[in-house]
Amino acid sequence: MNFLVTLLIGAAAGVIDVLPMIKMKVDKYSCVSAFVYYLILPFVIFGIDWFGADLWWLRGGAVALLLAIPVIILVAKDDKKSPIAMTIMSVVLGSIIGVVGHFLELM
Repeated sequence: MNFLVTLLIGAAAGVIDVLPMIKMKVDKYSCVSAFVYYLILPFVIFGIDWFGADLWWLRGGAVALLLAIPVIILVAKDDKKSPIAMTIMSVVLGSIIGVVGHFLELM
């Protein structure tokens, strides 16, 4: 059951991130990449133990941002505006994933 709930949380976050990208007519590979990132992200967030610290409120946003940094750097080479949006979306959606996971007791 936890697997399916985690997968649904990731799919919902992926859809939330990809819808504006589709509206802006972003490359389909970028859309698929973003969706897969958010599909997998809850499994990483819920699976990490921060040295026993109970930082559930910080874990989601921090993990999402840390995992997005390589892609943000890659995108920054060609586009100066997208890294800001990517950073904001990573922190916001990662935080939401973390909060939802905490209250559903998935972490």
